[in-house]
Amino acid sequence: MDIRKIRKLIELMEETGISEIEIKEGEESLRLTRNKPGTAIDVHHAQPAAISSVTSSVAIAPPPTSIENPQRGHSVRSPMVGTLYTAASPDAPAFVSVGQAVNVGDTLCIIEAMKMFNEIEADRSGVITAVLVKNGSPVEYDQPLFIIEG
Repeated sequence: MDIRKIRKLIELMEETGISEIEIKEGEESLRLTRNKPGTAIDVHHAQPAAISSVTSSVAIAPPPTSIENPQRGHSVRSPMVGTLYTAASPDAPAFVSVGQAVNVGDTLCIIEAMKMFNEIEADRSGVITAVLVKNGSPVEYDQPLFIIEG
């Protein structure tokens, strides 16, 4: 199993508060257990019995929090998991850009989820001071997308 997938699972556990998760891919299995918030996570990774059986514990430090560049203003967050598009079509102009004034209800972007296109609207008026996600990027639930000041 790819270490990047394991790290994503650990991040998911910390974000959601899940204390245990187990995944099986073919003959490989992975079980992550979190004892208490802020403590080490136990990782048990077993390969097929015919090859070998491996059980290990790995202590993983929580990711560092960045306070170097805090964003000011209201954060518009993703209401779902999907793919973000900043324009209605590839050749159309972006719905919004940095420095643009928006009103409540203005379309900021589109998130495609399960072949459905969902318009994400501004929930307050102000000026777009940051676009935090690139066009065509995957987004997670509650991920910050835009910063609106004003």
